[in-house]
Amino acid sequence: MPIDPYILLLLGTVGLAALFPARGTAADVASGASTAAIAFLFFLYGVRLSTREALDGLRHWRLHIMVLACTFVVFPLLGLAARGLVPTLLTHPLYQGLLFLTLVPSTIQSSIAFTSIARGNVPAAICAGSFSSLVGIVLTPLLAAVLLGNSGGGFSADSLLKIVLQLLVPFLAGQALRPWIGGFVTRHKKGLGLVDRGSILLVVYTAFSEGMVQGIWHQVSPVRLAVLLGVEAVLLAVMLVLTWYGGKALRFDREDRIAIQFAGSKKSLAAGLPMASVLFGAHASLAVLPLMLFHQMQLMVCAVLAKRRARDPEKAAPAPAPVAESRTAVGSGLRSR
Repeated sequence: MPIDPYILLLLGTVGLAALFPARGTAADVASGASTAAIAFLFFLYGVRLSTREALDGLRHWRLHIMVLACTFVVFPLLGLAARGLVPTLLTHPLYQGLLFLTLVPSTIQSSIAFTSIARGNVPAAICAGSFSSLVGIVLTPLLAAVLLGNSGGGFSADSLLKIVLQLLVPFLAGQALRPWIGGFVTRHKKGLGLVDRGSILLVVYTAFSEGMVQGIWHQVSPVRLAVLLGVEAVLLAVMLVLTWYGGKALRFDREDRIAIQFAGSKKSLAAGLPMASVLFGAHASLAVLPLMLFHQMQLMVCAVLAKRRARDPEKAAPAPAPVAESRTAVGSGLRSR
């Protein structure tokens, strides 16, 4: 059962914000640095993400549509269904964070890793995760505007402008400059990966500092956190079952179903944290808590499931009639979260 070391760093950052929250001038500096970090993160996402290779996967469109439907339709519907838990089991702010979690795009890197371990269709996992990331840049904020409205962080025309300037414009700039600096970013991906993670830690510190200063953490109790973990466990279990048996009902072969299950049941921490900071402002600390917990849960459960799939006797059985589309072989150099 793997514990993501980065989760430990995130928890350490939360502890630092609790003990030494940024106030006054320090808070202004941290907020400005966080804004710049978010813009730089999405610029790097734009440089790294190969749109051409992602679009090559259109030949296997049924699989990608299913993953997108799971990520941006089924997940949000389950999030809306959880509204019935408020206020008996979940506070309204925690529910808002849970609903935001269901709107975040899927991952690429961990979906590829688990699909590979389970001996699934890795090229399909790459393309499916890439489509989800591309669509999520636009669709996640729009869904948040519709489903969260003013109850999230005060979504307004000003919020929309921040999303465009901090997320979409840097991402498009990265895509435009990819032909010139893509090679440099690939060669230095290890060092830039540290910059990525450091930037997200800064975003988390700023968000949780604001939460501490405003005292919103008094709204969270151990019982509420335990309930939230239980709700997220049910959410993950439902998605894992739906993606697996839904793929079977639609006559995808075993390798495709593995890619659908791992790409369609995950949510991206790296994309979700900066988006929450922009969308929720001072309330971002409670908004990202469900996402941080779900991230660790999905890694632990999917690591066990991937190893089980690798030993699944079904892999030796004849595959069902293949779907009309052929799987796409894309370059394995696409790496993102």
